[in-house]
Amino acid sequence: MTIKVAELFAGVGGFRLGLEGYRNADHPEFDMPAAGPFETIWANQWEPPGTDGKQFAWRCYEQHFGEGSCVNEDINKVLDDYEAGKIDIPDVDMVVGGFPCQDYSVAKPLSAARGIEGKKGVLWWDIYRFLHLKEPKYVLLENVDRLLKSPATQRGRDFAIILSCMADLGYSVEWHVVNSGEYGFDQRRKRVYVFAELTSSNWDLAARAREGVMARAFPVAEPDSISEFEIQHDPYDITQHFDLAGKKSPFCSVGVMQDFKVLTFDAAEKYEGKLGALGNVLVPEGEVPAEFYIPDEKLESWKYLKGGKREERVNKKTGFKYFYSEGSMAFPDSLEKPSRTILTGEGGIGASRFKHVVEIDGKYRRLVPDELDQLQGFPKGWTNTGMSDGRRAFCMGNALVVDVPHRIGVEIARETNAD
Repeated sequence: MTIKVAELFAGVGGFRLGLEGYRNADHPEFDMPAAGPFETIWANQWEPPGTDGKQFAWRCYEQHFGEGSCVNEDINKVLDDYEAGKIDIPDVDMVVGGFPCQDYSVAKPLSAARGIEGKKGVLWWDIYRFLHLKEPKYVLLENVDRLLKSPATQRGRDFAIILSCMADLGYSVEWHVVNSGEYGFDQRRKRVYVFAELTSSNWDLAARAREGVMARAFPVAEPDSISEFEIQHDPYDITQHFDLAGKKSPFCSVGVMQDFKVLTFDAAEKYEGKLGALGNVLVPEGEVPAEFYIPDEKLESWKYLKGGKREERVNKKTGFKYFYSEGSMAFPDSLEKPSRTILTGEGGIGASRFKHVVEIDGKYRRLVPDELDQLQGFPKGWTNTGMSDGRRAFCMGNALVVDVPHRIGVEIARETNAD
């Protein structure tokens, strides 16, 4: 049975690549089989404010997956047009997408509104709306792990709202915080993955947390303790009252939810294979343009930014004096270990605390876009579709490690076959 997929906020196609696999004679070094019988039949990618120059990720997506493979319009307008009968969106079995951590608060109780109403422009509500309209059996979402404990004033409120919305639609949910570097991949990138399923089966929450889709894809050790509680049913009540006095989110790195009942715990990764390394993705030095090498006269600026420091600074507006301190970072980055998380600002020649720097034969240089592509698990040159090096770095900083949804997809396919 084919699992038909809609990819929201598609970027350059990381979810699709992970689920459908990739095989290309021009890239024999990259051979990823399909995770299962997945077929992406609808996708959306749009970068605000909507100007043509901002749509470089969408152009990359279409170059790889074909013209017309991805709708390039604000998802909110797309859903408006669908509800108005102006366009069609096909029925799908599964929705996937990565979305930003925003303010998910709700302004009105369910009793005073026509369904749940969130703030305009917050992409979670477009996901919720899509799920409400299309009712896919499966959902797979990716976000920064901060989602589990935001906002700072009500730790865990935003994730509680998401779980409440999922339960309201009839979904049962698993989540795992996955640090890709701890499972054999070449980059340390910690993200929370949320898998949801429309099911009539009653889950044994403890068993599901240890044996479900996420646990099979990314096993964890036995926890020291487990927490169980029930979340409020109305997102408005959660907005107003959730964890007002608490300083720590009740949501841990692993968890499950069904019918508003939550079981969650922290647990270490359970992986005994070989760890990845930054050195695995380095291209031959002959392929590195001269501008990626750091001139000797600029090296001290890089060392200063990467180094530890405690120094007196002055606020330019108020004249207030204070001490600023920060720890040191590895310089250069180790080639023998998984890399640090790559960010959207990896491009550009300017010195930076957060950009990666490697030392090859006594020379220091930044990572080239082909290396950034591979650190995220994409084929070498995936973003080389006519965009600048800075934009290629931006796309990879926003992307996910392709192998993570691939592993999860394998387990979803197994679950489908078992059904």
